[in-house]
Amino acid sequence: MNLYNIYIVEDDPWYGEILTYHLGLNPDYKVTRFETAKACLAKMYLKPDLVTIDFSLPDMKGDELYREIKAINPSVPVIVISSQEDVTVAVNLLKMGVNDYMIKDEATKDLLWNSIIRIRENQSLKQEVEQLKEELGQKFSFDKSIIGQSEKLKKVFSMMEKAIKTNINISITGETGTGKEVVAKAIHYNSDRKKRNFVAVNMAAIPKELTESELFGHEKGAFTGAIARKPGKFEEANGGSIFLDEIAEMDLSLQSKLLRVLQEREVIRVGGNESVKLDVRLIVATHKDLAAEVRKGNFREDLYFRIMGMPIELPPLRERGNDILILAKHFADSFAKENKMNSISFSKDAKERLMSYFYPGNVRELKAIVELAAVMCEANEIKADDITYAPVKREDVFITEQKTLRQHTCDIIKHYLKQNDNDVIVTAQKLDIGKSTIYKMIKDGEIA
Repeated sequence: MNLYNIYIVEDDPWYGEILTYHLGLNPDYKVTRFETAKACLAKMYLKPDLVTIDFSLPDMKGDELYREIKAINPSVPVIVISSQEDVTVAVNLLKMGVNDYMIKDEATKDLLWNSIIRIRENQSLKQEVEQLKEELGQKFSFDKSIIGQSEKLKKVFSMMEKAIKTNINISITGETGTGKEVVAKAIHYNSDRKKRNFVAVNMAAIPKELTESELFGHEKGAFTGAIARKPGKFEEANGGSIFLDEIAEMDLSLQSKLLRVLQEREVIRVGGNESVKLDVRLIVATHKDLAAEVRKGNFREDLYFRIMGMPIELPPLRERGNDILILAKHFADSFAKENKMNSISFSKDAKERLMSYFYPGNVRELKAIVELAAVMCEANEIKADDITYAPVKREDVFITEQKTLRQHTCDIIKHYLKQNDNDVIVTAQKLDIGKSTIYKMIKDGEIA
């Protein structure tokens, strides 16, 4: 076990020995005493866990020694012990960042003992938080948080790799359930902001009258019920990232205020006058076409260009081919592990059934389907009958889309070509059309 290394800087040999002996009663402590500031500074390279200093040393005042120690090791806690009872001295030192200040008297050794215990507990908590954030960063590594090997997903990975290298705003688009928040978290926890907060806000879930206060905070008395000052989500995310999901749902009146916050890089709480400087990375997401919303007058054009930054489009699950089976296996394994079940496999007919579905709910829907199938299956093998949705043929869904008959035909042929590894003959047989029809459409550029 590593000992907790404490430096005591005290020029009074008798008093220094009392403190050294008293702290040395704890077998977890290694206590080293110095009689001068210079001697202590010469050994700071050994990185002590805590330093106590006498305010009045023969070669340096306590405040000067404190600054020298912090210049060498900014994170080390420092306790000042002084014979001076001047409150101004104590206040100034505490403002500088000293962890504790105590007067030399009979109770000092016990006060010092308790102060070190508190500081150690705080250090331990900080270390746990840092470790958890590090683990969270690992959890959101691309290959662990976003599952799949399709070419379309690889393009998403490529954009994400570029995104984490800068602080450019990110706009994520994609259908509901494609994993927009997962991508946002992965970008944050792989960037240099990973040790600061990631704050997610769903704009569609906040009542219109509360949105401004929720985002920008409010002062006490700003409105009925504002009984205390409340920092907003932007302040909470300061130094980190804020993720505004369903940004297209933001009210027009609030859009102008958001634009000002982004332009000025500061926020003013509702009912207040004081501005708070911000260093926040903005990540937004929507399942709507924001450019179309701008044309309709539902979204400000100037805000649109401000938030666009680097656009990342997430493909729907139906366009990710074999990723469906990779994800299904991942969800089945995770569900089995969480519920202490044996490993779950998929029969051939179950795989075919999974691949035949359109997935309007995308990855989120697939997860729900697989977890239910895992509960329903026998002998740890999911079969087609365990998958309880009614398969929807892609061409059935096409009917709801505003396209010409020729366009629908092209889409259907492209879908079956993809399923059959671009085998024109097999596709022609399944669709009961001539292969020359398909070849001509490919030649004419109607099918890429």
